[in-house]
Amino acid sequence: MAILDYVKEAVRKRNPNDTEFLQATDEVLMSLEKVAEKHPEYVENGIFDRIIEPERQIMFRVPWVDDHGKVQVNRGYRVEFNSAIGPYKGGLRFHPSVNLSIIKFLGFEQCFKNSLTGLPMGGGKGGSDFDPKGKSDGEIMRFCQSFMTELYRHIGPNTDVPAGDIGVGGREIGYLYGQYKRIRNEFTGVLTGKGLNWGGSLARKEATGYGLCYFTEAMLNDKGNSFKGKKVVISGSGNVAIYAAEKATQLGATVIAMSDSNGYIVDNEGIDLDLVKEIKEVKRGRIKEYVDTRTSAVYTEGCKNIWNTPCDIALPCATQNELDEASAKTLVGNGVIAVCEGANMPCTPEAIEIFQSNHVLYAPGKASNAGGVATSGLEMSQNSLRMSWTFEEVDQKLKTIMENIYHTIAKTAKAYDMEDDFMAGANIAGFEKIAVAMMEQGIV
Repeated sequence: MAILDYVKEAVRKRNPNDTEFLQATDEVLMSLEKVAEKHPEYVENGIFDRIIEPERQIMFRVPWVDDHGKVQVNRGYRVEFNSAIGPYKGGLRFHPSVNLSIIKFLGFEQCFKNSLTGLPMGGGKGGSDFDPKGKSDGEIMRFCQSFMTELYRHIGPNTDVPAGDIGVGGREIGYLYGQYKRIRNEFTGVLTGKGLNWGGSLARKEATGYGLCYFTEAMLNDKGNSFKGKKVVISGSGNVAIYAAEKATQLGATVIAMSDSNGYIVDNEGIDLDLVKEIKEVKRGRIKEYVDTRTSAVYTEGCKNIWNTPCDIALPCATQNELDEASAKTLVGNGVIAVCEGANMPCTPEAIEIFQSNHVLYAPGKASNAGGVATSGLEMSQNSLRMSWTFEEVDQKLKTIMENIYHTIAKTAKAYDMEDDFMAGANIAGFEKIAVAMMEQGIV
């Protein structure tokens, strides 16, 4: 019997229907068995028991009025998971799929991700089952104001600092911040991802995608390889995917496929990023519009089969569990050498097993997509200092953080006799920093 089986059993008993959360905790606890063997004091002091239970779970009603004068009601969430190393930090997701299980899994992952950055940030996550797609600016503003009217009492610059996530971009952050400022009558760094004119950081929009590529390049370089000359497939076409594509291209790769929730495009001549940005950032349109301009490209309905496209490097940047066992086998059969997650938990456990057993370089999102929250942490620092750094300064700090994350998890995996198991390395390295803080702060 494994040492941490009792923890797994307890979390299953307490959260029987939270599929995504159980998937995340099982993956982490499996990696931490060797830590439990090496540090029995963590077991004795209930560190493993405490780290899987959120410090606070908040769920609330969000009533708002649509453009037709009809009252709509959504559900809001904020899970403040662990504050051992700093104030809770993590994004807000507005999407119909949002439920408590997803928010808990995201918050749990955020604890380890934030720890890996080396910045003083705890873990949390929030959101709503509200769908911003198809809504007017007025409807989104009214929803955000109602959402913040409840959330404001639970957050603050030294307590909990939310950011954006799926469905929450600069527009939504602006409406949320405006309502917070209106209620609290104070101008503080309580949200990140703010506009550049009112406390935002340069390079924040690009950070997760750029950071993903900085991490991947560091991993490839360590194995005597690089992005140069490689074909890359990227799922998604939001901020993460767009700026991952931009940086991969700058590093010498050719990005040949991108997607959205309706389907995917393949352009063997290389994705025209300016066109994708116009469609997705300016027009808020669908990826299929790409082929109206680029006749050499092919659009396919349904986003799942994007992984059938042969490539050297796969960067899943869309959503959780988007890349399954069958897709992993296809990627391996087509010769993929590296898979790094730009989204949170986009690869299923079965897919990860396929990659690792076939010696594909695989990196979990808690390590490879930490660039977004790292730059949010840098935004918090700039807000506290009442100053701003140049794009180049922030970008260089981001690059350094992501390279350090890679080397930290690689070194940790090797120290525990699991060389090149970057998932285990990320889980253990992220955990150890939190565990030490929890031990030193007593039973709280």
